[in-house]
Amino acid sequence: MSNELSDDLILEAAKIPAATLHEAAGKIGALPSYLKPIAKGMKLCGRAFTIQGPSGCNLWLHRALAKAAPGDVLIADVGRDPEYGYWGDIMGTAALSRGLKGLLIDGCVRDAVELEEMNFPVFSAGLCIRGTDKLFGGNGALNEPITIGDIAVNPGDLVLGDDDGLAVIPAGQVADTITKAHAREAKEDDVKERLRAGETTLEIYGWD
Repeated sequence: MSNELSDDLILEAAKIPAATLHEAAGKIGALPSYLKPIAKGMKLCGRAFTIQGPSGCNLWLHRALAKAAPGDVLIADVGRDPEYGYWGDIMGTAALSRGLKGLLIDGCVRDAVELEEMNFPVFSAGLCIRGTDKLFGGNGALNEPITIGDIAVNPGDLVLGDDDGLAVIPAGQVADTITKAHAREAKEDDVKERLRAGETTLEIYGWD
């Protein structure tokens, strides 16, 4: 099974709700529920470009902006202190110019209005105006495995997010997961039709 996540697979995955993809993958990869879009309706879908950086510093995010490829989604672990505005409109502008598809950060951001206006998807732990520093001697890494919550995220994994939440699916499982997701959606459509016809969920699913 290939571990390369093609553009076609990403486009297909983007049509599927995050919850459906998570369920179809075997209920794996659900990221913590406190990570939310900064504006309703934002959608995140792309290859993971992972970032590890020290708390209170956004230098590694700037380095990622210079290294990530078009179509990538930046996923950042910024240590134990989320209470900084690690990302703002300047960085969002840079990301859009590089063809990046969004940011997922286990920390806070700022300039929410500007980021929404430029239609750059950001999922974060919240909003915070507190400024960061540039710790040039701080430890960090780009495109190495990281952990968000208790979920391992590897470079190139599929990252999908919407108003319901976020899921990370290993690249080699995406094609099969998409197939299962389509089957799941077809089954749910059938269930809804039966409910509209008057059946109960207990009858449909055989629950007592």
